[in-house]
Amino acid sequence: MNPKSPFAIDVPDTLIQRAKRGESQAFEQLYRWFERPIYTLGLRLCGQPSEAQDVLQDSMIKVITKIHEFRGQSPFWGWLRQIAVNEALMRLRRSTKSYFEEDVYESDLSDNHSLMPPQAAEAGKMLEAMQALPAVTRTILWLYHMEGFTHEEIATQMGKTVSFSKSQLSRGTRKLRDLLAIVPESGLST
Repeated sequence: MNPKSPFAIDVPDTLIQRAKRGESQAFEQLYRWFERPIYTLGLRLCGQPSEAQDVLQDSMIKVITKIHEFRGQSPFWGWLRQIAVNEALMRLRRSTKSYFEEDVYESDLSDNHSLMPPQAAEAGKMLEAMQALPAVTRTILWLYHMEGFTHEEIATQMGKTVSFSKSQLSRGTRKLRDLLAIVPESGLST
């Protein structure tokens, strides 16, 4: 079973209808509801706060200009999540520089693991390990494990093959295990 996406926010049909009529307050409310999940997704996929902010802004502009295309056949959050993923992937494809030149997280996670509750320290270690991965590998891991995308969906979104997605997931999982010093349980495959 795939984890529930952070975008799983119930949006009232009346709000969508108001947005389709062009009501600015409806768009403001949608922005407030989805600002954090879109920014977080952009940060996880692109690795840079400035890129994540651009993903957020570009995604919300697309919502404003394309809200009439939302038919309500799927949850609004799924439609918006797809827009955000597309925006992040377009940025990754255009980028020619490394996403690891700057420290992505402004907190002191790397320096103060012993001062945090165990769960927060573990989350900090995982974030650091994810940042050590190549952008494409990190993106595939995030899309597969956190967003619940299939290898076929990832391949289509990234313009790659299914086997590329699978191999990057496997390599990324092995690399994370190495970085986190996790010994795989016998019988589990990546």
